[in-house]
Amino acid sequence: MPQKEYSENRIVRWVYPIIKRILGPIIRAFWIKKIEGLENIPAEGPMIIASNHQSYFDFICFTAVSPRRVRYLAAEKFYKSRFWRPIMNLTGQIKVDRTQHDKSEVYEAVHSALRHGQAVGVFPEGTRSSDGEIKKPFTGVAKFVLKERVPVIPVGLIGTYEIMSRHDKFPKLKKKAVIKIGKPLYFQEYYDKENSDKEFKEVTDKIMTEIASLAEKKYPHKEG
Repeated sequence: MPQKEYSENRIVRWVYPIIKRILGPIIRAFWIKKIEGLENIPAEGPMIIASNHQSYFDFICFTAVSPRRVRYLAAEKFYKSRFWRPIMNLTGQIKVDRTQHDKSEVYEAVHSALRHGQAVGVFPEGTRSSDGEIKKPFTGVAKFVLKERVPVIPVGLIGTYEIMSRHDKFPKLKKKAVIKIGKPLYFQEYYDKENSDKEFKEVTDKIMTEIASLAEKKYPHKEG
């Protein structure tokens, strides 16, 4: 099938910085206690931002502090919400319809964005944790990284589950998050060869082990 090329319309280019300028200071003031490692985010070039997933506030908090614009993979339910749909569209996120078996269009959108030097945000666990602990991840993040040969910036989010877990309807104002950003991870040893599912799992485990360490959590899903 034809590749879905990265594109960004004029509305997104104008609206995204306006939304961030207005909401960013509010998010930082109310819900972010501390940020570590911003210097680890490359100033330019393609990369994957990979973090643990505890809350709707995960991508909101990281977007509020990131010096780079990040295009997150966003579940289809956001696009069904009258509140979230315009935000997703106006900020240019990448829609993932989890009800569809064929994800080739999503994959091509991610690969195209990376080829255009963009930062793409991925939650390897795929969905929010039900208890705040690290869940078993999917290996899609490894496939993106190895095909496009881009660095992974591991991010540990602490406290977003307490701000707004999947069981909450509204965020708590007295809870704050800590964001820890690790150094870029590179996987050159996996380049220039046909990687198997085992190797995709190895790379995913390496990424998740670093994320869990930053998030001060255990990662019990490593094989071997």
